[in-house]
Amino acid sequence: MLTSTPKTIQGRCLSEGYGAGPLLYSNIPLSFWGGVDPATGIVIDQHHPLAGSSLAGKILAIPSGRGSCSGSGVLLELLLNGNAPAGFIFEREELILTLGTIIAAEFFEKSVPIAQVSPERFSSLAGHGIVQIANGIVEVNPESISNDSSDYEKPPVAGINLTELDQAMLGGEYGKAVQVAARVVSRVAAIQGATELIDITQAHIDGCIYTGPATLLFAQRLCDWGARVRIPATLNSISVDRQRWRDQGVDAALGEPSGLLADAYVKLGATPTYTCAPYLLDTAPKEGEQIMWAESNAVIFANSVLGARSIKCPDFLDICVALTGRAPNSGAHITEHRKPQVMIDVASDIQGDDSFFPVLGYLVGELAANRIPLVVGLEDTKASRDNLKAFGAAFATTSSAPMFHIAGITPEAISPALEEWKVSTLIVKVDRTDLVDIWSRLDKAVATKVELVSLGNPHFSYDEMVLLSKLCEGRTKHASVAMIVTCGRDTYAKACKAGIMPKLEEFGVQPVTDTCWCMIGEPLIHPSVKTIMTNSAKFAHYGGGLTGRAMRFGSLAACVEAACMGESSRSLPSWLGWNDFQ
Repeated sequence: MLTSTPKTIQGRCLSEGYGAGPLLYSNIPLSFWGGVDPATGIVIDQHHPLAGSSLAGKILAIPSGRGSCSGSGVLLELLLNGNAPAGFIFEREELILTLGTIIAAEFFEKSVPIAQVSPERFSSLAGHGIVQIANGIVEVNPESISNDSSDYEKPPVAGINLTELDQAMLGGEYGKAVQVAARVVSRVAAIQGATELIDITQAHIDGCIYTGPATLLFAQRLCDWGARVRIPATLNSISVDRQRWRDQGVDAALGEPSGLLADAYVKLGATPTYTCAPYLLDTAPKEGEQIMWAESNAVIFANSVLGARSIKCPDFLDICVALTGRAPNSGAHITEHRKPQVMIDVASDIQGDDSFFPVLGYLVGELAANRIPLVVGLEDTKASRDNLKAFGAAFATTSSAPMFHIAGITPEAISPALEEWKVSTLIVKVDRTDLVDIWSRLDKAVATKVELVSLGNPHFSYDEMVLLSKLCEGRTKHASVAMIVTCGRDTYAKACKAGIMPKLEEFGVQPVTDTCWCMIGEPLIHPSVKTIMTNSAKFAHYGGGLTGRAMRFGSLAACVEAACMGESSRSLPSWLGWNDFQ
């Protein structure tokens, strides 16, 4: 039974400062990107128990963030527009949201306190009213609310063995931009318990997504300070199709600042690849290569499928690492930290079509939470890179872990390590019933009529273009259904050269490059659209909150069928059973 008796909890301080307000508690992690409106602070993730709640002025207690690396950008927007939480309490170390507060402090003299507490103390917060936080100390039901208004003081960089280059950067010898970037990198190292920094070969920048004025102000400030990247850096999807947004009817209020933000990162020296699937590029890293990638699905794919090494890098840390060429030697950069902590045993009699992989990835992410999983039971499954892409994107949606292993499929899940892992990890069994539950949550809309088919989250590969072309061949798209495919510029050019894109456009496919479904809204999504069908578990999860539309989910073939028929029946696929949803 809860009481109003005051109590003090000594937590770990992830971000200094003071804050107080009503407690908003959930035992479910929350992605700020796709889960929170960056303009208002309202929770828009329709799958989350806090949906519809305002975060502004609250003390938000969640186990951790999850999902997109862009959560740090959303938090920065909220901190600068006055709609941020007054403080955070986490059960686990949380880097993405913490990084947003570090950037606000280092670049804009804003701060919000963050405390990490033990699981037992975290769960004891449920149901309480007012909470205040001061430098890691949590006061529940305080007898009085402090009016602490002391100026924020940046903490010293300590506990890290710095090279002469690191010291020179921190000392300002390479300019202000590098100096501040080095401070950010060093503060992250301290949070993660790293004792040294390592050289990084390449970066993938996710901060080029325009979430509001703060993201543009950040990049322009770096340009004003004369910053240039020290290592090769590619750019993630941006918020508009740079070559077509005016023809698509996109409002200049979004199109113009999105372009300015992209230009700022190009001025910093990044390559304008504009794709959320950099692993499809010729510059994709090799096994064992130390990289710093942001964009959640890209990090998961790089670590898990390519065998490269990156933490799940928050937005803004990516460019700081690119400016310095240095990163904390922590997390998935270290072999010991890449071992699985839970084994997911999938019933071997489940053999599905391409929709099996995103559904399973979504479930594995939920079961794993912040732990790296080893999936067994798929050893005889022929999983393509596109299957693993879909699995990884779904996994990244529901998990905060940096990678997964699949026995017999991913490069590190081989003997003798594999046999050792199998006997030393917690086992969770998965059967068809578990997958039916996930399917029903992704294929959520009640309506059978479909007005838009959404493909390319993450960006379509060339092989997916080829497969889609074969599925559409000899068929006619329904006049009332739009079909939009997002892809990278390189993939689009290759598909055009091969004659595939002209065939798809003749069918009625509308290609969109540079941006991705997590940024697309009206008018590309026509105002008349009520229901969207997708083969992406990631977009099926985020789409409802981002677009305000009902979401349907199915295989690529089912999406093409819906595009031709104008509807999709409410039934399970054959590999799960034909029975209609109740």
